[in-house]
Amino acid sequence: MLPWLDPNDDATPFPQLESALDEPNGLLAAGGSLRPERLLNAYRRGVFPWFDDDQPILWWSPDPRMVLKPNGIRVSRSLRKTINKDVFHCTVDTRFSDVITACSKPRDEQDGTWITATMIQAYETLFQQGHAHSVEVWSDDTLVGGLYGIAIGQVFFGESMFSRKSDASKVGFAFLSKQLSAWNYQLIDCQVQSEHLESLGASLVNRDTFAQQLDEFCQLLPSKDAWY
Repeated sequence: MLPWLDPNDDATPFPQLESALDEPNGLLAAGGSLRPERLLNAYRRGVFPWFDDDQPILWWSPDPRMVLKPNGIRVSRSLRKTINKDVFHCTVDTRFSDVITACSKPRDEQDGTWITATMIQAYETLFQQGHAHSVEVWSDDTLVGGLYGIAIGQVFFGESMFSRKSDASKVGFAFLSKQLSAWNYQLIDCQVQSEHLESLGASLVNRDTFAQQLDEFCQLLPSKDAWY
């Protein structure tokens, strides 16, 4: 029986991570809320929400976990050429609502989206409180790519990205990694394995190691100029 979180009690702790299901990988609990206290506690524990409109809130902590050290990003020769051509330019936290809305649009291979209206509202609240952040990728004055996530301590928890032009999201991710490295961030959580993230240098760690890293890095402060 999947543990159920009381939606009226955000202080109720999550179950132990080792109790998460093997199939589907990492499903830990259901219920609860998407209020800031619950969400921030989830990320600190290595848990994130992922569910469809017709489902209750589902909480996940997959094993293994895909992560990247900000100074360990792998920039291919072709991507470096794109960056050096100044085809795109990047900004931070200027169009969060537009970025998360663009990320919520179904991909060509998908019928729907997990970034529901309820999720958008929750993360916009976190943005207003200074916990969520976005990177915008521009071609002249047109928004062509971007990403968003949650920052806690010296960890950035990546949530989603979008691209309307080839390499736009990769440029945004490279920009983010460079900024996070300069701001003394230690880790980017990429959640689940993908070839796209592997090509950028992300690798897998087991869930216990990831949880230990969060215990350490979420307690540390980034540099004072982080997020400007």
